Amino acid sequence: MTTTFSRRQMLRGAMGGTAIAVGLPFLDCFLNSNGTALASGQALPLVFGTYFQALSFTPGRWIPSSTGKDYETKVELKPLDAFKSRMNLFSGLKYFHDGRPMEDHRSGWQIASSGGLVIGNVSQPSIDDIIGEKIGARSRFRSLEVSLSGGKNSASRRAGSAAYNPAEPLPAALYTRLFGPEFKDPNAAEFTPDAMAMARKSVLSAVTEDRKAFATKLGAADRARLDEYFSSVRQIEQQLAIELQKPAPLEHCTKPDVVTETPTGNTVDLVETNTKLFGQLLGHALACDQTRVINVHLGQHSAIREKGGSLAWHSLTHEEPTDEKLGYQPKVVWFIDWANKNFAGFLTELEKIKEGDNKTLFDRMALMWFTDHGDARVHSVDNVPLITVGNAGGRLKTGYHISAAGDPSARVGLTLQQAMGLPVNSWGTSSNLTTKTFSEILA
Repeated sequence: MTTTFSRRQMLRGAMGGTAIAVGLPFLDCFLNSNGTALASGQALPLVFGTYFQALSFTPGRWIPSSTGKDYETKVELKPLDAFKSRMNLFSGLKYFHDGRPMEDHRSGWQIASSGGLVIGNVSQPSIDDIIGEKIGARSRFRSLEVSLSGGKNSASRRAGSAAYNPAEPLPAALYTRLFGPEFKDPNAAEFTPDAMAMARKSVLSAVTEDRKAFATKLGAADRARLDEYFSSVRQIEQQLAIELQKPAPLEHCTKPDVVTETPTGNTVDLVETNTKLFGQLLGHALACDQTRVINVHLGQHSAIREKGGSLAWHSLTHEEPTDEKLGYQPKVVWFIDWANKNFAGFLTELEKIKEGDNKTLFDRMALMWFTDHGDARVHSVDNVPLITVGNAGGRLKTGYHISAAGDPSARVGLTLQQAMGLPVNSWGTSSNLTTKTFSEILA
């Protein structure tokens, strides 16, 4: 029979002669019955990223007429031509709903990023979290999320979480978080561990004995829950341990110029400014091994508008009539062209991080661009485009257009996971489940 304890139960210990206590999560026993190379010689670590841009492209204006490496770029992807040799373009992919109601502009990116739809309040982890388990455990920040048009929208979700990781909308705030007082320069001659980090780690260690004794009094369900809780505490301890170690020297790590407050909003001029700043900050964060996983979100439903414009991009996809001569919605096409130029601008900032002879971040990065629909005008989930950028340390071949008519988009995610070193043979749920990689681009 499970012993009943007070919700005020604490784990107690001592540190430096001072009594300390650590709180516990809600357990059943608290409730009623209803209840290139580093200096060490190691290769530079792989890095991963996602970039979400809603509202897709215009049918007939982006899918190349041929596949393979020698394809000709269609007009809407021309802004990305400078990165064509380091990209892979996938066409014909599909998001499967399996008869479930479609949440317009939401279900698609959930499937692209997590391999399936949300079940109840908790979904599968997003691909960045899965890959972060493999490559990000030793960095200061497990991942970094940013929103280019204000708000805290993100497509990044931890395993078992009921909420998405909030994005940072302010470049100045991200600068302080990354390169403020707690930043440890890996190339500095001297290293002084942070006193607060030392204290926090000591507090967690000090209650170990009390935790073990407390666990012996619990029922099986509460012991399992306590183990789960302390697994997350151990993750915190591991992060604190990283902060107490001198970082390995990184020749190409430099601290960026101080970023001051900039206005945020969903007009194209403000988004462009903040995209450039976020690109610079995330590039430096990766170069300094502050993180190995980044996630970029253009904005909720891409409610982007021109300065002084009366209708946002999203509204135009449904309300602007198709021009009979052109055969498309001209204002919508203007926004698509702008968004792809903005994405190219973000990539340009990452490319500025040089890491050896003719090397950039893209030589050890894989970044996945994804969207919510094949055709935003009619909310289609067929012929969905996906793009990857970077060769993942030589593990990905690049420069290809690959047509995969009717295949689940999860094929791209599975391919990327294998390229990043994960021992997985399948990914996705229900009809989105796949065991097929794009083997033609796996080196």
